[in-house]
Amino acid sequence: MEVILTKDVNGVGYKNDLISVKDGFGRNYLIPKGLATIANDSKKKALAELKKQQAYKEEKIVKEAESIAELLKGLELTIGVKAGTSGKIFGSVNSIMVANAIKEAKDLDIDRKKIHFDEDHIKEVGKYSATIKLYKEVKVDISLDVVGE
Repeated sequence: MEVILTKDVNGVGYKNDLISVKDGFGRNYLIPKGLATIANDSKKKALAELKKQQAYKEEKIVKEAESIAELLKGLELTIGVKAGTSGKIFGSVNSIMVANAIKEAKDLDIDRKKIHFDEDHIKEVGKYSATIKLYKEVKVDISLDVVGE
């Protein structure tokens, strides 16, 4: 039996995938729970058109992410924080601080959830690096210089 998944199903497939499953699994589990619909000719054509449109949209998103990555490539940010005489920071440097520093430096709004540090916490003055995951495979590394004020 061929079905089109309407939601991601672990171990089976992702949303909008056309898959073959056993009749009982499709009729008794996937379709009643709203996880899939039976794949007839009209739904297959609609799925093909949907995938074509999604590919176009994804291409546009990837190009935009790559252009932002090009702007951020090689960026070195200086983040001033309150620190003690030994170099320990009061608190820690977080992704919100980095997003605000990028906003000031390049006038780009980057979602703080896309910023990942190479280390767990930045709690001392020094040089660090962070990775910004703009899209699935589009990433850019930036360097951070944490200085005490």
